[in-house]
Amino acid sequence: MGKNTQKDGTVKEKVNAIDLAEIPEEEIKKALQFSEGDMPGPLLEESSFATLFPKYRESYLREIWPLMSKSLEKHGIACQLDLVEGSMTVRTTRKTWDPYVILKARDLIKLLARSVPFPQAVKILDDEVSCEVIKIGNIVSNKERFVKRRQRLLGPNGNTLKAIELLTECYIMIQGSTVSAMGPYGSLKDVRRIVEDCMNNVHPIYHIKELMIRKELAKDPKLANESWDRFLPRFKKRNIKQKKPKIGKKRKRELFPPEPMPSKVDLQLQSGEYFLKPDEKRARDEERKRQSEAEHRVKKQAEREQAFVAPKEKPASSKTKSAGKAEKDDKDRMEALKNKFKAQAQ
Repeated sequence: MGKNTQKDGTVKEKVNAIDLAEIPEEEIKKALQFSEGDMPGPLLEESSFATLFPKYRESYLREIWPLMSKSLEKHGIACQLDLVEGSMTVRTTRKTWDPYVILKARDLIKLLARSVPFPQAVKILDDEVSCEVIKIGNIVSNKERFVKRRQRLLGPNGNTLKAIELLTECYIMIQGSTVSAMGPYGSLKDVRRIVEDCMNNVHPIYHIKELMIRKELAKDPKLANESWDRFLPRFKKRNIKQKKPKIGKKRKRELFPPEPMPSKVDLQLQSGEYFLKPDEKRARDEERKRQSEAEHRVKKQAEREQAFVAPKEKPASSKTKSAGKAEKDDKDRMEALKNKFKAQAQ
């Protein structure tokens, strides 16, 4: 009998699974909706959550707090804004009819503290919307590098961030050292992966390309049960060699510091001038002046005499010598010709 009952149970489970697959999603959502009156009695204990907010958010929170309290009153949640401590608190009341809404209210005050505008942050109270606050401050230690990589997420005129929001169907807010994201639970995983990889020096454009291809493949029902790895791009890491900065030769550190330069008094002590009388010092200075003047006179006299020294004659060049020889040869030839003609005439 036990075996038969086990078989009947497995058959029933299979039938139920098939039935659920045939039921449209809208009807399933309606059946799973939790409305007021589904909970038979009030909550037994009070639950509360508090979050601190930065000082620059104080004026904005003071403006939107009446709207905040109205939206939470619908779900039976009480909220309190403490401007002295700089904190926001949400707690359940006797009127709370949804036990899970306190966690949604906690996420709401977290998003408001991270500079998400109120009209966007209120959407977290819907069951289909979830959120995540990703901390990016501890991933990169260098501040300049952190700022550059965070700027990559935004892109020029915020175009990269808009592309990620369109592909993931999420709202993304970058503020300080955190990234707040709101949207479907499955898409939040993609957002976290993109943000963390960007801070680890992987450009978001690679993930954007992959998401675009996945979106196109999802439209084809034939590929629903097949692997998409063959269609997805595979990017190789390129290690570009960077020029290493030239480091100058390090000076050898000596154990002892260099000797100090001797002062004027020390030099006078070494030469013995320090112990001379003022008259002797004066006489010594005058003698030095005379010597320097005499040396100066000799130099000037030498310079003046140099102007009267005759310049050295340059030796006769080989061209002038060769020209003189040629003239002599010509004269000898002429005389020889004259003697010839005289001899013939006789």
